[in-house]
Amino acid sequence: MCGRARCTLRADDIPRASHRNDGPVRHVNMDRYRPSFNVGPGMNLPVIRRDDGSNSDGGGVVLHCMKWGLIPSFTKKTEKPDFYKMFNARSESVCEKASFRRLLPKSRCLVAVEGFYEWKKDGSKKQPYYIHFKDGRPLVFAALYDSWANTEGEKLYSFTILTTSSSSALRWLHDRMPVILDDKGSTDTWLNGSKINTLLKTYENSDLVWYPVTPAIGKLSFEGPECVKEVPLKTQEKNSISKFFSTREIKKEQESNMEKSLCDESVNTNLLKNLKSEPKNTDAEGLHSLSDKEDHDSKSNVPVPSLGDVGKSQKKRDYEEFLDEKKPSKEIEISPAKKKGNIKGGGDKQPTLFSYFGKK
Repeated sequence: MCGRARCTLRADDIPRASHRNDGPVRHVNMDRYRPSFNVGPGMNLPVIRRDDGSNSDGGGVVLHCMKWGLIPSFTKKTEKPDFYKMFNARSESVCEKASFRRLLPKSRCLVAVEGFYEWKKDGSKKQPYYIHFKDGRPLVFAALYDSWANTEGEKLYSFTILTTSSSSALRWLHDRMPVILDDKGSTDTWLNGSKINTLLKTYENSDLVWYPVTPAIGKLSFEGPECVKEVPLKTQEKNSISKFFSTREIKKEQESNMEKSLCDESVNTNLLKNLKSEPKNTDAEGLHSLSDKEDHDSKSNVPVPSLGDVGKSQKKRDYEEFLDEKKPSKEIEISPAKKKGNIKGGGDKQPTLFSYFGKK
């Protein structure tokens, strides 16, 4: 794409820059030309076109100041011109679109400038670069022009610059560039020849150079030699390098966090699967454990004797009863007689069995 250029050439230098040194040059509306370091669509710029006027012998050219940004002749007279709509035309499709196809036979022209600007996108920021020939000679672009009349009958001439795919050296900056005609043969063919398809190609020569300039040229009101003054990019380069390494660290951290989250997610998924596949078993185990616990508690609180213990305890009771029967009770140890004697006291002289047997 080409949407901004520098043209500070003198009017007399433009035909010479376009290799038009061998014929008459007629000037049209050149009083509107204002040399500028920052030219954009909607502004006046000189072009070289073939002179087809009645007073011309067919060998001359016209140095015509026109508006940059094509306004087709079939545009409605009441419509407001939009110079940004067609300030470029893709050379690959110029033979197909009606706006350009009808202009190819007789409305070809040359645009001479000292250089053009292109912007490199870096995220939300754009850095402009100034592109020019290494030796300082002007660049000549292939272009098409047309005329349109408004409601008041005023005729407006405008042009569009043809573009093609960018060269291998400039592809990092932008994917499009102007069609550059670098010698007299190519400019002659474009103005007067019929085989023009071979001219619509990418300029691959190494004499095209560039350097960064101030972003202030984004405004058309910014004007002067400051537009083409080279600016350093050291700070931006440092920032880009630090941004590169910080981006790598952030990427590593994101990858580790992603791996951790995936691991956690797999663990949670397995747990959910286990819970879903064994809900009944868990309930049954819970009931069994409760019943077992209750049984255990009841056994520990109330001891239940076995059959052997029951038999042993029964024998023990029988034996104790037998011993009780063998032992004389306290009541039996003391005879009734003795009790009687004891009851009566020592003053009772009634003879006892001991006294009876003792007498004998």
